[in-house]
Amino acid sequence: MGKQVILTEEGLKNLETELENLKTVKRKEVAEKIKVALSFGDLSENSEYDEAKNEQAIIEARILEIENMLKDVKIIDEHELSTEVVYVGSKVKVKDREYNEILDYKIVGPSEANPREGKISDESPVGAALLGHKVGQIVKIETPGGICTYEILDIYK
Repeated sequence: MGKQVILTEEGLKNLETELENLKTVKRKEVAEKIKVALSFGDLSENSEYDEAKNEQAIIEARILEIENMLKDVKIIDEHELSTEVVYVGSKVKVKDREYNEILDYKIVGPSEANPREGKISDESPVGAALLGHKVGQIVKIETPGGICTYEILDIYK
């Protein structure tokens, strides 16, 4: 069995939607591209055919990846999370003490991470360091860019 995948309800819905889209829409689109490319004849110099086959392989790999993730998924019930300590699923407001900057993060499993949306993985340096800490605590985090010092201002749902 693979590694357990931790997801929020939103993350699960997003994966299920992506899987459905890949299976129903994308598969048909790429099959049509292959059909059109085949109509051009000689496959040895047919770049459209090669591109379509590569796209098909990427789609099939992603379908397999999502299906494997969904086999061993653990859903976090965000409504039951305590706001006493940082867990996967917690939303955290921190103050970067070096830059005097307030940051908001949501700690999620790696498959949901999207730093642009403030969703950081529990396996990332920052996410892993924040886990288990409480409001008011100072957390020193070793990142590729150096040591960061965050003060946890709030843990909320």
